[in-house]
Amino acid sequence: MIYGAGAVGGVVAARLAMAGHDVAVVARGAHLEAIRRDGLTLRQPSGDTVVRLDAYEHPAGTGKDVVVLGMKGMDTAAALVALEGFEGPVVCLQNGVANERAALRHFPDVYGVHVILPGSHLAPGVVEAHCEPVPGILDLGRYPAGTDATAQRLAAGLESAGFVSQPRADIMRWKYRKLVLNLGNAVEALCGRVAGLDEAAAPVQAEGEAVLRHAGIDVATQEEDRQRRGDIMRWPSDAARAGGSSWQSLARGTGTVEADYLNGEIVLLARLHGTAAPANETARRLVQRAARQGLPPGSMTPKEFLDAVEAVTLRTIGRS
Repeated sequence: MIYGAGAVGGVVAARLAMAGHDVAVVARGAHLEAIRRDGLTLRQPSGDTVVRLDAYEHPAGTGKDVVVLGMKGMDTAAALVALEGFEGPVVCLQNGVANERAALRHFPDVYGVHVILPGSHLAPGVVEAHCEPVPGILDLGRYPAGTDATAQRLAAGLESAGFVSQPRADIMRWKYRKLVLNLGNAVEALCGRVAGLDEAAAPVQAEGEAVLRHAGIDVATQEEDRQRRGDIMRWPSDAARAGGSSWQSLARGTGTVEADYLNGEIVLLARLHGTAAPANETARRLVQRAARQGLPPGSMTPKEFLDAVEAVTLRTIGRS
């Protein structure tokens, strides 16, 4: 059961179903209605495939033996409550590092996935995988650490659906590396995919690296990440991908973004360890406000964002 069939969960659900696995999805709203009516459309560079699969509004009664959480972090708590009574493994196919710990409060067998899957979900009933022939790298492992026969089985299932996947005993090291990359999501959503975006995101990500070091957290290195990715992910030359997950949330006008569980994770760690994270707090606060106000992606310029970071940093220094 793929609980949350958006850009990542939807692509995984479609590919697993196409490979012959028994898959159901839990979705909501117009997306659920479209899947029930027309099927789930998987859009890939080589063309569209319509996949017919069972779609539910609630996870109770789906009868599946594995639950894969595909929703954003702010929706995890409600999903775990809805899953009360489920007895199988729970797999966190999610960005951030807080979902696994939350799931472990409810379930004994929890697995984390290091998600490298460029995808989009902008229209009901449609998900897009931007890379082909390999749509993504989905390494996984037990939380908090280790591998087992279930991890091997899950990785084999993903491999059969065209993903690259291997069990990793140290999966959280890799998820923290992905967290650093995802810290730029809020900046991309605020500024859009424009010139100067990388410069605007740089202080947010550098601050994240510094906070993780200060907290003594073991993080996979940038070189390890580069080696793992290698040349596996191939983008078509004419690919015109939408922005990342937070950009897509603003574009769809969902009213929410995942920043509390990305930038907010760095802010929390900084406070727990006696320091501050003004750049990430600025990104978190501004993108949450943009979501509440229904602002589209690109509501501020990179310079405006950097000016806001500088102002908050100066106030933080003044307080200390």
